[in-house]
Amino acid sequence: MSNDLAGLQKPGYQWGYCVDGDPARLAETLVAFANSEGGWLVLGIDAEGKVGPLLSDEDVVDAVRRAERLCRPPVRTVDWQPLAVAGGVAVQLRVERSGELHALEDGRVLMRRGAENVPAPGPEIERMLASRPGGDFELQPVPGATREDLADETIDEYLERRQKRNPRQAILPKDKLLQQIGALTEEKVPTVTGLLLFGKEPQLFMPQCRTVFVKFADTQPRGPEGTLGYGRREEFTGPLPLVIDRAWRVIWEEMDKQAVVRGLQRQEETEYPATAVREALVNAVAHRDYRITGRGIEIRMYSDRMEITSPGGLPAHITLDNLVEEHYSRNPRLVNGLYQWGYIEELGLGIDRMIEDMVKAGHPSPKFESPGHRFTVILYNARDRRREPWEQSMNERQLKALEFVQQNGSISNSDYRQLCPHVGAETLRLDLADMVSRGLLLKIGDKRGTRYIFK
Repeated sequence: MSNDLAGLQKPGYQWGYCVDGDPARLAETLVAFANSEGGWLVLGIDAEGKVGPLLSDEDVVDAVRRAERLCRPPVRTVDWQPLAVAGGVAVQLRVERSGELHALEDGRVLMRRGAENVPAPGPEIERMLASRPGGDFELQPVPGATREDLADETIDEYLERRQKRNPRQAILPKDKLLQQIGALTEEKVPTVTGLLLFGKEPQLFMPQCRTVFVKFADTQPRGPEGTLGYGRREEFTGPLPLVIDRAWRVIWEEMDKQAVVRGLQRQEETEYPATAVREALVNAVAHRDYRITGRGIEIRMYSDRMEITSPGGLPAHITLDNLVEEHYSRNPRLVNGLYQWGYIEELGLGIDRMIEDMVKAGHPSPKFESPGHRFTVILYNARDRRREPWEQSMNERQLKALEFVQQNGSISNSDYRQLCPHVGAETLRLDLADMVSRGLLLKIGDKRGTRYIFK
């Protein structure tokens, strides 16, 4: 190695070399440095100080810019410096540790180990994701999206609710406010925040921001007949407020409900406290890691519990041990948006309230799990097993059906579809079959003439 080059190597810095300025090899080192602790990249010589083909300034700039574009997202270089070495000229440039996780075009995530770029194993990728804040990601413009991809009626609803929450706040022009809250760039390109909160179809650009609900008839993933499968599956898309509303409506329909008389008052008890479920749902939507692609939020309802799982482990310094006492937001702009909208009542109190409401209702305290790059809230029900089985498992639709029979003498499949127009025909058929098997209803007639009456 030349004396000039050796003298430049500062202790504690990573160093990489590229003799010919090949963009593909450059991109590998850029990604590895950005995902690790950063470092210095030298073009035009190798690790031994041997000078390669003479590179002009234009060659270097072109090679580096092409390499940056091969990284997902692009890696930026800073602090370019020319180097005088024996036999020619080289260039050194610095790569900072990034606040994002970077990959190559082929999907490889590299990290720096010694003097080599090596593929990062799964657990290491999870660790890197968890240690990086998501705030900058929220402000990234979404490639291909335009101002037309934001729904003005959704924005207007947000503005109205925001003004009610902050009546003394100055009223700004619509697009100016969107820029202020990080939903729109100065060039009027929607950001991740803008698309998630106000997008017409955000899943076209970010398919990972969907939510899936699945109900099982057992404590294991089994369907109504005991086979592997599920009784109902729904997928929710659209902006986050609409996802929350639609998911909550389905959860409410599927929760068991019981009428309880206390004194002279008739009260309805739900399988889980509604406030606890909504907190778990809103927290999953607000705090998930939207950088993780290929996976959405999952809501699984079993006979004894409900599990709400969101992609992304616990962020920053948050652990399962300090989850209640410490507060940290991976997506501060999304959280503030949902707060202004009214989906979050008091910032930082969601977990506390969830625990309190579950315990007050006589249920076990929620269980929290964070295996790998997932976070799961588990709510266990504590129903009275001494009641009759049908009293323990009536859902909202079935209660509507029984009330209809009480008022009209019978109910048909067509009547039931009109009562529950947004529920699939197969789900409604299973509801009626379930009430027949429990001895609540009697099936009479056949095919189109089939009706159900009280047995």
